[in-house]
Amino acid sequence: MDAIIGRKLGMTQLFAEDGTLTPVTVIEAGPCPVVQVRSGGEGRPARVQLGFGTAKASRSTKAERGHAAKAGLQAAPRVLREFAARGEAPAPGTLVTVADFAAGQRVKVTGVSKGRGFQGVVHRHHFGGGPASHGNTRFRKPGSVGPGTDPSRVIKGKRMPGHMGAERCTEINLLVAKVDGERNLLYVRGAVPGPMRGIVTVAKEGA
Repeated sequence: MDAIIGRKLGMTQLFAEDGTLTPVTVIEAGPCPVVQVRSGGEGRPARVQLGFGTAKASRSTKAERGHAAKAGLQAAPRVLREFAARGEAPAPGTLVTVADFAAGQRVKVTGVSKGRGFQGVVHRHHFGGGPASHGNTRFRKPGSVGPGTDPSRVIKGKRMPGHMGAERCTEINLLVAKVDGERNLLYVRGAVPGPMRGIVTVAKEGA
């Protein structure tokens, strides 16, 4: 399998034998059971649904528990994600682990970025702001937002103040620095989207 679900644990450092320091993000990846496999057709690849974690019975519906039982699982997974399968798809109930990844591989990591709340244009869009001279009141204001007579409205997509962050983001071309199969850990060079303990998906480049 070319993808796996995980939880971002935070960042640390790895030291090579020559003393070179590499900043890495630690991801607790899997084990992820295969919950469902949907066959493709007409050139479309099969779709594999993976689960991660275990949801309490009180926090899962009867339909979710029945869906998991078809794959031989005792409880419904806390997280479900679907991926395209390259080659032969694994059977339902199969466990996907970090053993499918190796150091030196290139991966892309997808997660939800940290929420920043309501922000102005200087923080959200990196505007330069107005004059900072004494008495000026437009230092961090957006300024004019559109023409008056024609078209007499604000153009769609105009960069304005608003909710910042909490968006789906993907970091591509990241290097797997280390794989710890015993503890189900992936060490990925650099930073990945999301807060600590945030859910992320890791997929091999091209998957």
